[in-house]
Amino acid sequence: MSTKLQQLRERLAEVEDLTQAAELASWDQHTQMPPRGAAQRAEMLATLERLAHERFVSAEVGRLLDAAAAELDAAGRDSPDDDDVALVFHARRVWEKARKVPTDLAGEIARASSLGQEVWVTARAGNDFAAFIPALTHNLELKRRYVECFDGFDCAYDVLLDDYEPQMTTAEVTRLFSELRDELVPLIATLSAREVDTSILHGHFPVEAQRRLVREVISLQGWNPEGWRMDDSAHPFATSFGATDVRITDRWEEGYFASSLFGAMHETGHGLYEAQVAPELMRTPLGHGVSLGVHESQSRLWENMVGRGRPFAEVLAPKVADCFGGALTGVSPDALFRAVNRISPSLIRVEADEATYGLHIIIRFELEQALVNGTLAVADLPEAWNAKYKEYLGIDVPSDADGVLQDVHWSGGLIGYFSTYALGNLIAGQLWGAVNRDIPDLADSLAAGELSRLREWLGTHVHRHGAKYLTPGLLERVVGTGIEVGPFVAYLKAKLSAVYGIALD
Repeated sequence: MSTKLQQLRERLAEVEDLTQAAELASWDQHTQMPPRGAAQRAEMLATLERLAHERFVSAEVGRLLDAAAAELDAAGRDSPDDDDVALVFHARRVWEKARKVPTDLAGEIARASSLGQEVWVTARAGNDFAAFIPALTHNLELKRRYVECFDGFDCAYDVLLDDYEPQMTTAEVTRLFSELRDELVPLIATLSAREVDTSILHGHFPVEAQRRLVREVISLQGWNPEGWRMDDSAHPFATSFGATDVRITDRWEEGYFASSLFGAMHETGHGLYEAQVAPELMRTPLGHGVSLGVHESQSRLWENMVGRGRPFAEVLAPKVADCFGGALTGVSPDALFRAVNRISPSLIRVEADEATYGLHIIIRFELEQALVNGTLAVADLPEAWNAKYKEYLGIDVPSDADGVLQDVHWSGGLIGYFSTYALGNLIAGQLWGAVNRDIPDLADSLAAGELSRLREWLGTHVHRHGAKYLTPGLLERVVGTGIEVGPFVAYLKAKLSAVYGIALD
């Protein structure tokens, strides 16, 4: 006879299938769909979201959760390390939140997300923020209606943040970001006036040569055509439909090869997280990364700590020389290492150096709160954006395409998301310290292009658990503390001391 736990798993698997079908349709929209398909795709995504939402928030799922918990209790199974115990706990937490949201609202949010993305593509290409205002205004209105579904949170932004980093609060992020900003601002002031030769990063780099370089590098990370694919999109992203079907995208600039290279390493870091989740967690709510903060720790670790690290420059430099030749023939690992780690305030978040990147995120975190709280009107967003870039980074924003329109997130209603990027940096700093403690000769492996030891360590300590442990519990297991600023800052100062040849303390 089927147990209630088995019945619960079957119901949750159906919901996961519907959710992944929607994600597949969304992936297609970003990569393959012709522009005229946008309206119909929005309706498709709204329907899939309504079906998944109705299936998940039903009273039957609540009864199955209660019955499955009772079965586990009767069997004396109460350890948080037990997969079934974790499944019931996680599913109940998500169910309790999702059931407060009307199905029609969930569907409308999905529809607006799909339509908004297409509006953003056109507005960004045309440097036309006015064309984007209606879509962003609608997304904000829907998010405010979503927030109104909940009580028990200290502020409206907490509701949205909890969707991406469960149990994290706006107050805690503000505290961490204040500490991070106090460390970054003087560091940037010290280094940004110092010269580093970055000329090797700029020139003419044919897209086909860039594709070759990217494929060679991400294959070292673990990209495999048997279970992965890579496509082009306006904004790089990663998604997966289970551990055996991982998709990443990239974009290409013929004048700057670092964008595609490190963007691909970043997205492959996301993909590895999904690809190494334990098979027994598939088709359950545990079968994916636990939070976007932890997810970003993986992408930032691979992009920056590996990709922009001095050991891996021994691998990258000859590959860059081989793929592009010309002025890059014989480029040295030291020259490449210094060039890709120059500290200089810049306009574009995804191309920002490791020190200034945190300020890009803090700007967005502050603007999002003002938008959600209604203290900043959508029409005034470009002016506020430009003012903060001048205040925090000391630079003027020449256009909305390079300013407020540069990121895709708000077009899809992903409000509350941005802070997880900087949280990911902090978590990556903690994990980097732990893996170097456990593998003392890791630098030698990276310099030899042998990345499997790092990949396997992350698979064992982070990836295989999926969403089994919330971020605080996962970090407690691996590093012994919650999120901290200190390890990331220590790592950053050690690296930049080597780049600039000065002592930083």
